[in-house]
Amino acid sequence: MQFRLPFTRLLAWAGLVVLLSATVACGDGDTTEAAESDTTEAAADDGSEETEESAAPESLERPTLPEDADPDIAVFEDFEAATFSNPTVIDNAYLPYAPGNRILLSGTTVEDGEEFAHQIRYVVTDLTKEILGVETVVVWIEDYSDDELVEAEIAFYAQDDAGNVWFFGEHPEEYEDEELIDAPTWIAGVDGAYPGIVMHADPQLDTPAYFQGWGPAVEWSDFAVVEVVGEEICIELGCFPDSITIAESSLDEEGIAQLKSYAPDVGNIEVGFRGDDATQEELEVVDHSPVSAEELASFGALAKALEASAYEVSAETYGATTPIE
Repeated sequence: MQFRLPFTRLLAWAGLVVLLSATVACGDGDTTEAAESDTTEAAADDGSEETEESAAPESLERPTLPEDADPDIAVFEDFEAATFSNPTVIDNAYLPYAPGNRILLSGTTVEDGEEFAHQIRYVVTDLTKEILGVETVVVWIEDYSDDELVEAEIAFYAQDDAGNVWFFGEHPEEYEDEELIDAPTWIAGVDGAYPGIVMHADPQLDTPAYFQGWGPAVEWSDFAVVEVVGEEICIELGCFPDSITIAESSLDEEGIAQLKSYAPDVGNIEVGFRGDDATQEELEVVDHSPVSAEELASFGALAKALEASAYEVSAETYGATTPIE
């Protein structure tokens, strides 16, 4: 089933952000004000102000795996909201998510047997969203295939007092020919969804395999295992000592893994694959410089515009949440 794109301006703004990210920002105040104005207009109609805030649970019961799943495939970490006393300061060495941090990955992917240029951009905004009583950091993500925006996403992260970075859910929108074709949203605490650790404070080879989150309503079941530590990884941009590699998979990807490498004080520097992966995604970091203040404002406007859409296209799930601040 196809849906009309509910906010066509998002695509135009995404194109502007690509330009801004590839050049030195000129500090155009009018542009930033326009982005904020567009976002305000979109949010005014999203119905989010009518969302009733309910008391967040201090803890959640661990999910139960499907009967046909290997019960030892990975563990769910215990979630306790009380262990997040300063959750928006994400200074984990391998996943530093300070406002303005940017990771631009570039490479190739395969679709229907044909190889395409592929780029993924992560920008840590200065916005937050409360989920399960924890203030999470909003990360803007955009995915391009052959220079066409195929996915835009807002994702939510927080760091616990031990230094582990948790994933609390996401609202991704997938596009084809500028049409919204899917929005598999999951938010921890809604429809049986559960948060998970995406990066441990001290990843080690003996760290048990762990679920990075759990979104059963959209069949999101990613889990990970640390495979390499203390490795120097050299790519075109340079060499990164003391890097780690984590293999990620899901319950419906038996024998397939996405291999993600992380460098200290940078984050994700390389992506590869193992097994019969249809997408054969191979990427490496080409830019990890912070965005300018003007760019940060534009990315924040994009995140708010996407949230306005989320309240419409994912009303039952995203509608159970309070707005980004």
